Amino acid sequence: MQCIQAIKKDVYWIGGNDFFTERFENMLPLPNGVSYNSYLILDEKTAVIDSVDASIRVQFLANAKYLLQDRKLDYLVINHMEPDHCAALVDLVEMYPDVKIVGNAKIFTLFEQFYGKPCPDNYVTVGEGDVIDLGQHKLQSFKAPMVHWPEVTVTFEQTEKILFSADAFGTFGTLNGNIFADEVDYDTVYLADARRYYSNIVGKFGPQVQLALKKLLPLGIEMIAPLHGPIYRTPETIQYIVGKYNAWSSYEPEKKGVLIAFASMYGNTTAIVNVLANKLALRGITDMRMFDVSKTHPSFVVAEAWKYSHLVFAAPTYNLNLYLTMENFLHDLKCLHFQNRKFAVVGNHSWASAAKKRMVEYVTEYFKKSELIGDALDFKSSLKAEQEKELDALADAIAESVKA
Repeated sequence: MQCIQAIKKDVYWIGGNDFFTERFENMLPLPNGVSYNSYLILDEKTAVIDSVDASIRVQFLANAKYLLQDRKLDYLVINHMEPDHCAALVDLVEMYPDVKIVGNAKIFTLFEQFYGKPCPDNYVTVGEGDVIDLGQHKLQSFKAPMVHWPEVTVTFEQTEKILFSADAFGTFGTLNGNIFADEVDYDTVYLADARRYYSNIVGKFGPQVQLALKKLLPLGIEMIAPLHGPIYRTPETIQYIVGKYNAWSSYEPEKKGVLIAFASMYGNTTAIVNVLANKLALRGITDMRMFDVSKTHPSFVVAEAWKYSHLVFAAPTYNLNLYLTMENFLHDLKCLHFQNRKFAVVGNHSWASAAKKRMVEYVTEYFKKSELIGDALDFKSSLKAEQEKELDALADAIAESVKA
């Protein structure tokens, strides 16, 4: 049974939902599932824009076959060769053996690497600005390298001004009947997942996202159709998501507030950050989040780090190194080129100190355009009354910086 929606005249969404996969790329939790979007255009010539993950392969093929009826598929446009968008490519080629596969040279290389079924007679190689003419609809290709793979292109449909944006502007979360962003309470349903998607998958490539935005926005986009999540079809929703991407890719915090990321072996470091958070609240700081990086998957904490202006890292020394879950979290931020924030550091140790030094090293050496607030603290085993004044001084410095 088909499951499709028209997004414009003769342009259809033919994707579907995956409620069952637990982790995206076998790494990032999917508590709200994920959608895989594909699109089909019926014109003098027909075209499918990208494919889907194996989890919804049967639904996708049924959708395409239903719309095409007895027509042939003329073009299969590939913007991104990651397997969650390509698992049904070979099926389409086998169903429609004369289909022209549109992509760049890197796309065809990856197609052959993944699936081992080269079909060079079907390839139509496109470069920057090249147009595939379907009749009323004209598909123009633009390179978007490293957003977030090197082969990525986006496709701009010139007549309806639809940007088929590959993974850009995507989000985790299923499409619950409503496939358009203006049909849902976006902030409640999708914003946190969109931020987590961007920060963990695309976050490293902020400069490349900025270049793509500068190139694509002058096209006069009237709809953004990504490969995951809802479609943006109104000026308000387009402006909203473009604004988010502009901030996220510029490494600009969305709001002033404090994220406290901590790790604790026996609860003593937890007690310290609880006292610090209370002191910040008493100083008028009203937007704070606390995460135990040993319990919360780092992808969620990374997303919150992208949101807030100020971060506190607190963790003990372990085996003469930084406690491993905090080391992993900070290493993740480093790999994502996290930057442009203000940080405070709280270490803890019992018989040898290493955690404070390592956390300060991340802040001062790896996180660009960042500032260490106040003195980095180092407690011995537990918080003592005589050390409270040090915590007060740090709370003062953080609160003053947030309010500034």
